[in-house]
Amino acid sequence: MHLSDKKPVPAIHDRSFPGFVTANANVYDICFCCHLGAGRNSLWRKRIYRLLYSRSGQSWSAPVPSQKATNDRKQPVRLMQAKLEMNTHVGGLPILPPSGMVSRAYTAENPNGAPGGGGAANGGRKGSPAIVPFTDGQTVTLAEIEGAGCIRHIWITTPPGNPLHDRSLILRCYWDGQELPAVECPLGDFFGIAHGRRRPYASALTAMPEGRGLDCYFTMPFRTHARITLENDSGSDVSHLFYQVDATLGDPLEDETGCFHAQFRRQNPTAKKQDFVLLDGVTGRGRFLGCMIGVRTLDDHWWGEGEMKFYLDGDTDLPTICGTGAEDYAGSAWGLGVHHTPYHGCTLHEQNRLHGMKSDKDALISFYRWHVLDPVYFHRELRVELQQMGGAFVSEAKQAIDAEEMELTAPLTPGQEFTLFERQDDVCSTVFWYQTLPSPEFPELPDREARSSGLELRSTEREV
Repeated sequence: MHLSDKKPVPAIHDRSFPGFVTANANVYDICFCCHLGAGRNSLWRKRIYRLLYSRSGQSWSAPVPSQKATNDRKQPVRLMQAKLEMNTHVGGLPILPPSGMVSRAYTAENPNGAPGGGGAANGGRKGSPAIVPFTDGQTVTLAEIEGAGCIRHIWITTPPGNPLHDRSLILRCYWDGQELPAVECPLGDFFGIAHGRRRPYASALTAMPEGRGLDCYFTMPFRTHARITLENDSGSDVSHLFYQVDATLGDPLEDETGCFHAQFRRQNPTAKKQDFVLLDGVTGRGRFLGCMIGVRTLDDHWWGEGEMKFYLDGDTDLPTICGTGAEDYAGSAWGLGVHHTPYHGCTLHEQNRLHGMKSDKDALISFYRWHVLDPVYFHRELRVELQQMGGAFVSEAKQAIDAEEMELTAPLTPGQEFTLFERQDDVCSTVFWYQTLPSPEFPELPDREARSSGLELRSTEREV
């Protein structure tokens, strides 16, 4: 159900009801209002749900509460909300299409997403499913769309096993006629794993099924125009490029819709006592959606004591939101190992092997964090940083401490077992956020050497 497609109705509002419901509200806004204010007023609940069902062409009758529901005044609201959403929505989208809203797919065989234009090559016998080859220096347009709509899903694959390809195929997205990209990111990093590696994992927004397919489900709205390109800046040809961009066209968008952005950065090495900057220069109103962070360790001890910091709307010296450590930000604790969940995970944690023994130095780590249910909103500006700090057991680091090769963050105290120290590593990040246009001007993308150095496959490493 999309109420804006129905005949407008007068707003429901009342002094006793904290908020109002209009014909432009969506089901989640209205249910939220019910939870906030209508819980004490069953008449308002009934009027709201009668309105919702009448606009969707369905009949409404109040549920018969159970004995438990009788004792819980919120239960009828929950029952009605669940019934309404099950009947009208799947995945937050209406079951039946609003007037004028259509689905399209953009592929190598149907690059314009033309209706009835899929699978036409070779008499419909899968004649052109890929770009063969995707040559060095070539830029292909994956999708170009006029009018309003929303990118819903992107699937891409190239032959796995080449980290330089995944770090040097550059994805860019342009919204609403802007000359500068709102998305500029190496392919592998955009789909959730750093260092050009592929590993099997699945999250709420990105996935690499079997470590071979690259999927994302970011909502990417546009009002007048969308263009998505992929550049091969790897220095070699890619034998096959398969892709599909799925979109809806004719989406009813708000007058001020936040547009999707993604930006890659790498600092190799980071500066001692200086936080790694994931994102800055962002102004306007928006929402930080999440990030992927990669670390190639340059020291032989634990790397992840640095705090994640969000500077919001005028923060200067200190942030509004500050975490407790990198592994904590990734949803784990007391170190970080491979795991993946819908909203956080560590997809890669591979230690180097020196003389047959594992070493913390030159390890490859990649982790992600999505702020889907815990949004980070900003109204004027946003800056995001990761503190560069490590930790070590004093007994294991005694030689380095005595030789003053390890700069501690504070003097040791008698009996202290664990200490923090300043460190430098090779750190990269891809940040995902929404904001009002215009998009900020991005820092210059690191060149091929700066993006890819140190990421070659190792003799002991078996790539998928």
